[in-house]
Amino acid sequence: MDPDYLPFCANPTRPKFKAPPGAVDAHCHVFGPAATFPYAPERKYTPCDAPKEKLFALRDFLGFSRNVIVQGSCHGKDNRAMLDALVNSSGKARGVAVVGSAITPAELKDMHEKGVRGVRFNFVKRLVDVPPLEELSHIGKRVADLGWHIVVYFEARDLADLTPFFKSLPTKIIVDHMGRPDVTKGTDDAQFQSFVRLLRDNEKFWTKVNGEERITVQGPPYDDVIPFSRLLVETFPDRVLWGTDWPHPNMKSHMPDDGVLTDSIPKFASTASLRQKLLVDNPQRLYWSD
Repeated sequence: MDPDYLPFCANPTRPKFKAPPGAVDAHCHVFGPAATFPYAPERKYTPCDAPKEKLFALRDFLGFSRNVIVQGSCHGKDNRAMLDALVNSSGKARGVAVVGSAITPAELKDMHEKGVRGVRFNFVKRLVDVPPLEELSHIGKRVADLGWHIVVYFEARDLADLTPFFKSLPTKIIVDHMGRPDVTKGTDDAQFQSFVRLLRDNEKFWTKVNGEERITVQGPPYDDVIPFSRLLVETFPDRVLWGTDWPHPNMKSHMPDDGVLTDSIPKFASTASLRQKLLVDNPQRLYWSD
């Protein structure tokens, strides 16, 4: 693990919030163990090992039923750790892969059979070397034929430049971490309102309303982030997802307690109906509809 990064919280508090039956942690990762699933030589960070057994134990401890496991950039295009977690989840996990343009139809079919339902495009340059948009467009067309969606991760300042490309993609687009808004500027900030308009004008766009620990300025319990997630959940109740982001890679200032993160949910999803859509109905429709 990189010396300036923090390990995940090994003893989270048990949340007071009780998730509804069937609730999904729709954004989490597995890393390694490196002895079995080595990290990619081209990686820009090295995390601590965070194997599937730890993830599944956390899922049960927090009161969730299922996971969506997103391929982390530290593993590059080697999806073996994520796929291993899927096939050992007893059907309780789906996956989002990272692939290149050389991926074969047989490899995509195998991933689908193991539970992959999307690919991730990462545009955060401090984390990855971003491929040419033409290559990503080609991948987007191929996975759309499988009924998969595309998860995109970017910084708020890059949204304007990326919007034409996102609109050109032929399938659903799921935005990570609310597009990383600047919470010091409030929900009326022009950048955040541009993101809201994108979702309002294009029904193929969804967003995850997590990442509080990355967006916050105040720190736990992340109340400075709540107005942003609440606006999105209440405005787009059928196109929002939530996840822990465990094991929280690249955290330097503090390591979040996943019980505290879970207890933030009723602050921005204030009714049972909103929580049912956020945690059960929406991920069910996106990942388990077949």
